Amino acid sequence: MILSPSILSADFARLADCVKETETAGAEWLHIDVMDGIFVPNISFGACVYKALRKHSQLFFDVHLMITEPQRYIKDFYKAGADGITVHLEATKDITGCLKMIKELGIKAGLAINPETPVDAVLPYSDLADMILIMSVHPGYGGQKYIEDVNDKITFLRKKLGTGYNIEVDGGVNLSNIKKVVSLGANIIVAGSAVFNDNIAASTKALIRECE
Repeated sequence: MILSPSILSADFARLADCVKETETAGAEWLHIDVMDGIFVPNISFGACVYKALRKHSQLFFDVHLMITEPQRYIKDFYKAGADGITVHLEATKDITGCLKMIKELGIKAGLAINPETPVDAVLPYSDLADMILIMSVHPGYGGQKYIEDVNDKITFLRKKLGTGYNIEVDGGVNLSNIKKVVSLGANIIVAGSAVFNDNIAASTKALIRECE
């Protein structure tokens, strides 16, 4: 299991220090939510923020683009230091083009779906993507409650895509439910509030330990 702490819930005034605490505590990835206020009803930060952060971290930068027509900015996010870029199925008519663009840059490509999107909609693109991200909350805000209805989606994808495929779950995962989410078939877990709303190092270690 890979833990990918979401900096959307971090203290932006001390962002580099917060990230370093998760890294020292054993996190391998860092989840970076980019929101444009159009695809989702919120605005976060652009490539310039994590470009500055890149100099302070060796974590895998797991960049989640919650933006309309993401192909406009994929190269910019790559240049800023992304190790992987995930786009939403619902955000563009050219999913194939987006995924190919990401892969041609030599980084990992992910495809995300919102809770209301049928899970089988990602299957035509699974060979192009390195990872499927299942949103377990409605995207745009941190601190939401996990939507139990996505459990069947996780199980379905794990059965369809096999044991070696990366399935990421994002939203509402915490110490009380992370073990169950992993048991359903997720192997990459995004956690924001569960990491950054308390002792960061202790929370990171506890989440990782719960799934060992």
